[in-house]
Amino acid sequence: MFAFIAPGQGSQTPGMLAAWLHDPEHAARVRDWSQAADVDLAHLGTRASEAEIARTENTQPLLVAHALLAHTALAGARAGRPVVAGHSVGELAAAAVAGALDPADAIRLAAVRGRAMAAACAEAPTGLAAVVGGEKDQVLDRLAELGLSAATFNGPGQIVAGGPVCDLRRLVTAPPPGAAVKPLPVAGAFHTAHMESARRTVADAFAATAFRTPRGALISNADGALVTRADEIRDRLVGQVTRPVRWDLCLETLGALAPALVVSLPPARTLTAILRRQLPGLTVLPVQAPRDLAALRTRLDSVPPAPVRPLPAQPVPVRTQEPAHASA
Repeated sequence: MFAFIAPGQGSQTPGMLAAWLHDPEHAARVRDWSQAADVDLAHLGTRASEAEIARTENTQPLLVAHALLAHTALAGARAGRPVVAGHSVGELAAAAVAGALDPADAIRLAAVRGRAMAAACAEAPTGLAAVVGGEKDQVLDRLAELGLSAATFNGPGQIVAGGPVCDLRRLVTAPPPGAAVKPLPVAGAFHTAHMESARRTVADAFAATAFRTPRGALISNADGALVTRADEIRDRLVGQVTRPVRWDLCLETLGALAPALVVSLPPARTLTAILRRQLPGLTVLPVQAPRDLAALRTRLDSVPPAPVRPLPAQPVPVRTQEPAHASA
């Protein structure tokens, strides 16, 4: 068994597509995807500034396109049915990798999602803050006291809080016992009820898009469950706009399945670091640039074919800690 993981918002860097677009086939693919998504991915991935690609409406389709550009370039290197997972918007890329969604549709939906979430952010001053350390129950109790929500669980001691900016300031001033709080440079409270208007827009777009039965299984952001039905994948992708990202549970599932190889799609640095620290027994190969593809094809072809198996009764625990990061 092998797995693919795809990153979420916060992992983008200026010029991230430049090396890929030297290849005429990659460049043509990006032009097609740009037309489908109504966004200039080539500009965003080569010439755009850090501030421009940090805008939610730009970041999300750019990240999904980057991950799928690498995966599409691996065509022919297959070993059985993949298990896939994606952090926040990366779950759209993961759904396409699993075969539940056409890549062009995944990028188009990422653009719809990004624009809708950017619009929701403009409705009220909200944001996110990383809460690092402290006891989980005490952290959650403090968030509830302040009217804040847990937007992302990245692992032990890594909860991202979301809500009104004024309440986040109160959290910074009076954090939970043993915890440090750092405001994150994002436009709004992603993965909370403050994104409800975005969820409705996303639901309409997803309902009009064809989803297929995947080749393998998607590890859902909602609860770490293995999902293999097209309609359930669609519903969970829509729901995650206002639901917390349970990346901690995705990692527990991935550890329990123990794939022979985990491919970290680009931009790969953040999720690769988290996975190597929390699940050091897994072999993780990051894809950062086209030069990584040849060796990766060889490794993928060496993985014995295996079906997706049921989870063991006792999942592998998530163990260590990586600083929390923003994602949408």
